[in-house]
Amino acid sequence: MNPKQREAIRLKYDNKCAYCGCELPKSWHSDHIEPLVRHPFTGIQKYPERNTIENCNPSCVSCNNYKHSMTLQEFREQIGQFINRLNNTSTQYKIAKRYGLVVETDIEVKFYFETIGQKGIN
Repeated sequence: MNPKQREAIRLKYDNKCAYCGCELPKSWHSDHIEPLVRHPFTGIQKYPERNTIENCNPSCVSCNNYKHSMTLQEFREQIGQFINRLNNTSTQYKIAKRYGLVVETDIEVKFYFETIGQKGIN
């Protein structure tokens, strides 16, 4: 993507991550909503036709790295499992929960871009 295209992607959601809604850091990523899926050794893209501005969302580094090549539904399901995984594997989390430092909810995972309108792409 050229600088003008990257800027259009960054402004889609007013300089916020399309997924978690945090303010984008200086080193933000452009995420492919429908993943390109690159071959791990050759780097060849499986779906090069998906490399469009319309298929890109601005993303913070942690959301983009975690989403990797998942679809939106796979990403949503993985985030939805965080509480179960923490309860099964993290002693610190379980202690923090017992002391009331963590309050669990069963809310549906909604991405920031699903809760607000998208800005036009010029």
